[in-house]
Amino acid sequence: MSTIQMDRLLDTVVKLNCSDLHLTVGRPPTIRHHGRLKNLQTKVLDSDDMVTLMKSIAPEAKQQELQERGGCDFGFSYGDAARFRVSIFRQRNDLAIVCRQIPKRLLTFEEIGLPQICRELIRRPRGMFLVTGPTGSGKTTSLATMIDYVNMNFERHIVTMEDPIEYFHFHKKSIINQREVGTDVPTFAEALKRVLRSDPDVILVGEMRDLETIESAIRAAETGHLVFATLHTTGAAKTIDRVVDAFPVTQQNQIRIQLSTSLICVLSQALLPRVDTGGMVAAYEFLVVTPAIQNLIRDNKTFRIDSMIQTGKKFGMQLLDDHLWSLYSRGMVSAEEMIDKAKNPGDLRDKVHKLGRTVGRADMDIEDVDEK
Repeated sequence: MSTIQMDRLLDTVVKLNCSDLHLTVGRPPTIRHHGRLKNLQTKVLDSDDMVTLMKSIAPEAKQQELQERGGCDFGFSYGDAARFRVSIFRQRNDLAIVCRQIPKRLLTFEEIGLPQICRELIRRPRGMFLVTGPTGSGKTTSLATMIDYVNMNFERHIVTMEDPIEYFHFHKKSIINQREVGTDVPTFAEALKRVLRSDPDVILVGEMRDLETIESAIRAAETGHLVFATLHTTGAAKTIDRVVDAFPVTQQNQIRIQLSTSLICVLSQALLPRVDTGGMVAAYEFLVVTPAIQNLIRDNKTFRIDSMIQTGKKFGMQLLDDHLWSLYSRGMVSAEEMIDKAKNPGDLRDKVHKLGRTVGRADMDIEDVDEK
């Protein structure tokens, strides 16, 4: 398999608008299209193919990192057609490659269905805006949309820290500087330490991976900056617990107090395949930190947050399961997908049964994709 082949594979991904390309030994190249895996009609990959494919896209420095550490990640532009985030890693003494396609175009609030109240919240001069959800739930896309909105509408200095940089932003009304962890700066913690000296208004922390990063991000939010950050948690209440639990027990009370004053909101999301039009749709849980929620965080009563979200509709709040149910009721997603992504799957299954429907596996066919 030659480098031309890699180009052809990426062409297929771009043409069909797939989210990912998976390459691994013992299987033909596989695409993820509307959430489902599909083999391309080409030969099964062997060890030599994988080495050739890796060398065709990985820069020298990344090949070195792969040798030393057993894995590497980087972003690259595929001509003008697309950008990809690439993960290459060793497995069973062979290589595996995953290329995630990053949409070129920044989407609007309407296109991704972000809660309207987000617009008001991101005007705030300070505080922390958390976006959470499992890998592949569209967190990066939601953040890119919000950063772009700030960039277009306000005069701000925006500094992002990403690993790797996915969406490229250009200066509009704001100045935007994007720092790539591993290239421009060694770690998120180091980037956060330096950023406060660069007169930022808005800071984006690609991922809060460790205690030092979480601590620095909260401090930045307290000292008069708007901080966007992500976590791999599901649900608003769990996210707050996760942040607090990252700290030693002796500091947890102090962190609850700091979080209660610095947290603006938590947007927790999941991505589901659409059954009506194809493509994907996001389901959101949205927590806005009101004085009542501040008290719950401070008093360690996060278990009561879900019921507060339910009664907080006038503040723009909603529970994930309520949004999933509304997507299902409108015929946009299947019952199976809704239940798979739900926080309380049993409750939603009961609601489906009450309608006299059953929950089976939906047969959603995806057209066969041959590599031409």
